[in-house]
Amino acid sequence: MLPRWLRRPARVLGRLTGGDVVAPRYSSSIMTAAFLAATGLYGAQVGGHMPAVVQALTARSGFAVDQVRVTGHVETSEIDILDALALDGWTSLIGFDAEAARERVAALPWIQGAAIRKVYPDTIEVDVEERAAFAIWQHGSELSVVEASGRPIAPFAGGGKAALPLVIGMGANEAASAFIAKVKGYPELASRVRGYIRVAERRWDLRLENGITVKLPESGEDEAIVELLAMDRDSALLSRDILAVDLRLADRVVVQLTPEGVERRAAALADSAKARKRLEKKI
Repeated sequence: MLPRWLRRPARVLGRLTGGDVVAPRYSSSIMTAAFLAATGLYGAQVGGHMPAVVQALTARSGFAVDQVRVTGHVETSEIDILDALALDGWTSLIGFDAEAARERVAALPWIQGAAIRKVYPDTIEVDVEERAAFAIWQHGSELSVVEASGRPIAPFAGGGKAALPLVIGMGANEAASAFIAKVKGYPELASRVRGYIRVAERRWDLRLENGITVKLPESGEDEAIVELLAMDRDSALLSRDILAVDLRLADRVVVQLTPEGVERRAAALADSAKARKRLEKKI
């Protein structure tokens, strides 16, 4: 007597061997095909090819990616985003790895964050958030667009970014945000500044639009700027023929003249000396 759980399989087997059950037509071919398919799937699984098999089968079943919608990009080329998605003509939406694609898109220079959604049966939606350009940083012979934190975004390529503040020197990218905000507190000076130069990673020079360099002290920048603007209001200092105004010393202001200014000053002194001599003769 067989155990109860074996009785039914034994009866089925007996009917098959006894000729009571007739196999359907082409059953051997169907079973062979099923066996070969199962063997192929098993081999694909063991060999690590199952994702490719799933891609191929589902893509040809109406799930091939046919549309990609990209939003939020201004600086980033849509072509670069599409390349990062790594799509081909038969990419299946079912087998598409959205998280891996999101990481590739987020690695693009201007991209701060990205979200990727699969919309069945055949659409991918990509929404990106780009980094905010703050300044152009010149270090050596290279120009880079940087964020307010100082993090480089991409090489400077001209265009609309030329209107950004220019910061120059080692460490200028990281220290610029706070300093530029300070200078903006003095609009009559900020409107004239064309470059912010970091010197020895300790202090700043200002390059004005007319070529004058203002050398600020390492500390007490606000006091130096207030003094500079007072001198400019009183004597139009920043409109004269000078190369630089040195405010690094607490007890004096040093002004460097242009070569033309030096010549004019020498001529003025000579004229003054002659006039004095003529006056002395008359006396």
